[in-house]
Amino acid sequence: MSPPEVTGEAAGEVRRLVPDVETLAQRLAGVDYLVDEGLATSIFLSLRLPQPLLLEGEAGVGKTEAARSLAAVLDTPLIRLQCYEGIDAAEALYEWNYPRQLLSIRLADSSGSTLREEDLFGSDYLIRRPLLRALEHPGPRPAVLLIDEIDRADDDFEAFLLELLAEATVTIPELGAITATHPPVIVLTSNRTRDLHDAVKRRCLYHWIDYPSARREVEIVRRRVKGASQTLAVQVADAVSRMRDSDVQKPPGIAEAIDWLAALSLLGVERLDARAVNLTLGSVLKYDEDQEVIRAAGLEQLVHGGG
Repeated sequence: MSPPEVTGEAAGEVRRLVPDVETLAQRLAGVDYLVDEGLATSIFLSLRLPQPLLLEGEAGVGKTEAARSLAAVLDTPLIRLQCYEGIDAAEALYEWNYPRQLLSIRLADSSGSTLREEDLFGSDYLIRRPLLRALEHPGPRPAVLLIDEIDRADDDFEAFLLELLAEATVTIPELGAITATHPPVIVLTSNRTRDLHDAVKRRCLYHWIDYPSARREVEIVRRRVKGASQTLAVQVADAVSRMRDSDVQKPPGIAEAIDWLAALSLLGVERLDARAVNLTLGSVLKYDEDQEVIRAAGLEQLVHGGG
C-alpha cells in the first residue's frame, strides 16, 4: 500500500528544513547526533517518501536518540510511545473518560434533560494517548512519533499498528476513521529481542545501527561531555570497545560510554587507570556479573589492552 499523501504545507516545511541527505546530516550534527551516510540516507528517505523507519540495533547505540534529534531538527514535538508486554489500544491510542461520562449522565438525570449516546462518545470525552495525539498534531510540520522498543509488545499490538503505519489512519468504533492531515514521521525501534512480523517490516524502511568506530565514538562522547579531554575520551572508547568484545552479557552502549566519561571527568580523572576503572565501573556496566567478568580479566588489561 502506498504511503499517505502529505499536505502541501507539511511537505514544504520538511523540504525546506531537509533538502538533501547532506543537509540532514549537518543539522543532526548541529544537535550533537552524528550519523554515517547510511543512517542519514534512511532518515532522509523516511521523511521525504514518506515512510515509517524501523531502527534495529543493540541497546544503547542511539536508536531512540535518533528520533529525539530528528524532532529537534524539525522543531516539532516528539511524541513517544514506550512499548511493553501487554500494551493495548487503551494505553497507545485512546480511551473514554468514564468519570466525565458518568458525571454528564448524572447531571442530565438531575436536570431532566435528554442525553443521547452519541453525546457521550464525542471528542470531548476522549482521552488521547500518544498515537492519536501524533495523528491529530496540527502542524505546520509533522510530529515525530517514536514507537520505542516495539519488540517488547506482542503480535496483536503489531497487527493493531498496521493501519497506522500504512495510511496514517486509525479507526475508533464510535467515531470512525481518523486520518492525519499532517502524517507523523514514524520511527520504530527494536532491540531485536524477538523477530517482528513481516507485515510490519513491509510497511517500513529498515536500518541497522551498529556500534560506531572508535574514532566516531570519541567524537560522540566528547560532544555530550563538554570539556572532556581528548586523551580520556580515547581511553574510554578503547576500554568500552574491549568490554563489548568480552564475555559480558550486556555490552555497554554509547549512552554508557557517555555516562562513564562524565563520571570520570567529574572526579577529575585525567588518564584512565585500573583504580579509576574500579571506582567507576558501575557507570558503564550495570550488572554485577559483568563487572566480575571484567575484573577477573584484569583491569590493567582493560586499560592498556594487555600491551
